[in-house]
Amino acid sequence: MSADPQSSDPRDYFRIEDRIGLEYCPLPGNDRTATDPFPEDPLDGLRSELKRLDQEFRNQLPLLAERDRMTATLLKTLNSRIDTLARIIALEQNPLQPQDLHTVILSEGGVSFHAPRGELAPGRILAIRLTLPPELCQPRARAEVVAVTPPDDNNSSDLEQIHTTFIEISEADRQQIAKHVMGWQIRQRQSGRPSQ
Repeated sequence: MSADPQSSDPRDYFRIEDRIGLEYCPLPGNDRTATDPFPEDPLDGLRSELKRLDQEFRNQLPLLAERDRMTATLLKTLNSRIDTLARIIALEQNPLQPQDLHTVILSEGGVSFHAPRGELAPGRILAIRLTLPPELCQPRARAEVVAVTPPDDNNSSDLEQIHTTFIEISEADRQQIAKHVMGWQIRQRQSGRPSQ
């Protein structure tokens, strides 16, 4: 299955089953312009600046590698160390507890998750915030519920599977999800487990 970032069809994206932080809030009256229901984090501005600087670094690194491969390799290693340190600090400041994790099916096009029976119906518009370990980045999106799968007759669960597609998401947030999906696939290959 290809992962075409220009495609509007969610079936064109790679999907993974993962355990991530998930928050969702139905928007009143399906109003897509409703204010973001998730509280602002005072660190959001600093995170945006860090993302911008990281992207700038990644863009410049290949140019440096053409001139001085050893220096480029050293800087790449140093950047990885800084990323690891940032993740350690983030985990210490805002650890995801096991009860905060949800099993989802995630792609750049949408997310599928479990919710209490009857809580959500097709056509409902949701504000969604994801927390993606290990980086703990928090992409946000507006999503539409496109289908609801009730538990089968042999399942006594009160949870149904909610299938959504992202209808509003920034390119930066979509790229964070793409990076997470790719990292998940790499980890699966390294551990010898088949990817989906």
